[in-house]
Amino acid sequence: MKTLKLTLLCCLLSAYTFANVSLSQKDALVALYNTTNGHSWNTSWDLDQPVTEWYGLTIENNEIVAIDLSFNNLKGKLPSEISELTSLRILNLSFNKLEGELPKSLTDMTNLETLQLFSNNLSGSLPSDIGHLENLKILELYNNSFSGEIPNSIGKLDKLESLILSSNQLIGTLPNSIANLKSLKVLSLFDNSFLGTIPSSIGNLTQLEELVLSNNAFYGDLPGELAQLSNLKTLLLSNNGFKGNYAALKDKLPNIVDFDLDEANMKGALATLDTEDDD
Repeated sequence: MKTLKLTLLCCLLSAYTFANVSLSQKDALVALYNTTNGHSWNTSWDLDQPVTEWYGLTIENNEIVAIDLSFNNLKGKLPSEISELTSLRILNLSFNKLEGELPKSLTDMTNLETLQLFSNNLSGSLPSDIGHLENLKILELYNNSFSGEIPNSIGKLDKLESLILSSNQLIGTLPNSIANLKSLKVLSLFDNSFLGTIPSSIGNLTQLEELVLSNNAFYGDLPGELAQLSNLKTLLLSNNGFKGNYAALKDKLPNIVDFDLDEANMKGALATLDTEDDD
């Protein structure tokens, strides 16, 4: 009799745990499973088991707050239903085989703090209203096939600390709104088709530790305001069309470790890089 009661209690507890994850959240997860070939994942989900048993999920107070399915052989497109995970703070689907455009509903997930979709086959433009993701701290979309320009609304992400869009097919100039990202520590745009000059307002990014603009089509003079970025540890600018000698810039950056310019920018007339503190 005691064994029967214990079995019934375990069943009730299991059902209670399952029921605590809302149906809308479960449906969103099932949609993700179905659109990304879930039965072929490296570590799959048993849809007959409670959501609490599914691999790669973090659940707090009956809400799904994190998904980490990196390196898990996801193939296919992200479903629009993913926006039903309204409490999600971390979405890491990197190193998979996702394809197609990002669902427009993705920008409704305003609690997202980390969005890592790098090393997939995603394409299309970055969402024009990406600025709606007001709590985003990490946006890493590198090694995909995204095209078009960086949306101006990106300047609304004032909590952003890491913006890595390298190795895509992005074009256009750097939007001036990037200067609003005062918390930014990493800005990496390596290996795209960006062009134009670097705006002097980049000097506003005083927390920046890594600036990687190599392998693009930037041109013109580097702004003297670069010398204001005293926290820079990495500055990579090679394979662009910058003019002038910027060898002295390295001496104005006290924490620099990785510094890379084209050979043409290491000789000739010295560019003016005086800061306000200089005599």
